Amino acid sequence: MANTDIFGLSSIGQIAVNAHDLDRAVAFYRDKLGMKHLFTVPPHMAFFGCGDVRLMLSLPEKPEFDHASSIIYFKVADIQQATNILAERGVQIEAQPALIANMGSYDLWMAGFRDSENNLLALMSEVAH
Repeated sequence: MANTDIFGLSSIGQIAVNAHDLDRAVAFYRDKLGMKHLFTVPPHMAFFGCGDVRLMLSLPEKPEFDHASSIIYFKVADIQQATNILAERGVQIEAQPALIANMGSYDLWMAGFRDSENNLLALMSEVAH
């Protein structure tokens, strides 16, 4: 029998984000966000590399799965610059960069934006003092 006291989830392998128009979503994540498109499984799924995590864009298989995604926070070194680049690429910025908290050794900044499918996404930056 396995020791359940030491079990714990610790890493994410893949995140799924709903799309209603897969081609439009692929173009947004590839061209506007500059993410690496790994492969597409027509007509329902496309996959992107996001560090050690794979991002899957997919058409909802059932009506109960058709809902907005959780907010994905993308880490960036310079949140002002990243927000400006996204805005220049036509990305809808929902919330300009704002200081969220002084964490002692760094300041936590966040900004929000929408993808082509109207999912809310965010940028986060840990700015050293």
